[in-house]
Amino acid sequence: MMSQTLRLSDGLTVRALMAGAGAPVVLIHGVGMLAEAWGPQIAALAADHRVVAVDMPGHGDSDPLSEEALLPDYVAWAARVIEALDLGPVSLAGHSMGALIIAGLAVERPDLVCRAALLNGVHRRSPEARDAVLKRAAEIAADAGGIEGPLARWFTPEDAAVRDQVAGWLRAVSHRGYAAAYRAFAEGDTIYADRLGQIRCPLLVLTGDGDANSTPAMTEAMAAMAPMGRAAVIAGHRHMVNLTAPAAVTSELRRWLSTKEGEQ
Repeated sequence: MMSQTLRLSDGLTVRALMAGAGAPVVLIHGVGMLAEAWGPQIAALAADHRVVAVDMPGHGDSDPLSEEALLPDYVAWAARVIEALDLGPVSLAGHSMGALIIAGLAVERPDLVCRAALLNGVHRRSPEARDAVLKRAAEIAADAGGIEGPLARWFTPEDAAVRDQVAGWLRAVSHRGYAAAYRAFAEGDTIYADRLGQIRCPLLVLTGDGDANSTPAMTEAMAAMAPMGRAAVIAGHRHMVNLTAPAAVTSELRRWLSTKEGEQ
């Protein structure tokens, strides 16, 4: 695995982990994480694909966007990343905030996307859930609230080793980058919600059946909107399912990567 710095057309830089050779797959993590959060998938998919995992703006070693940036700004950032890679249309998988970014990119720039996978994405939160996530965004902006709440939602007691690894990433993330991205995440669940039917490429929408924020109902609804959408729900897991059930998630991604136009 090699770390590389990409320079985008707007002058910002992005850190990318690259591994393998073959058809390209680009991975975008969620708020508070970094490219290494895709570790199991990078290792597995690099056997027959060129895998590129990037640090989101203001995370890891990627330059931040404006503190006022909203989801469409992150989508435009992702478009610049794909253009900087100069690999043509690519398969894109995103987790949580990364899923929102990729959904937006598949809607706005289908010329850059040949497949899209949305892991633990959100779609039209309930009023109660929206109030809770906006409150969390305000707490993060004020540098309050801590990480125990997210960790409790994301993991079961059986996930202790992975939980500790994720806790380390959360503690290390830039506060500025974390707060800006979480604000965009909190306000972003409706921006492209009515346009998912415009995604014409193979679309995988996946979550864990215990994820209270990215629910199976959301996953089914998103997949049903797209002509080539397919839903997958991993039993016994929560929000960080790509780390707690890596074999099951990688299996679903491999099925998605082998999907041809007209199949599901």
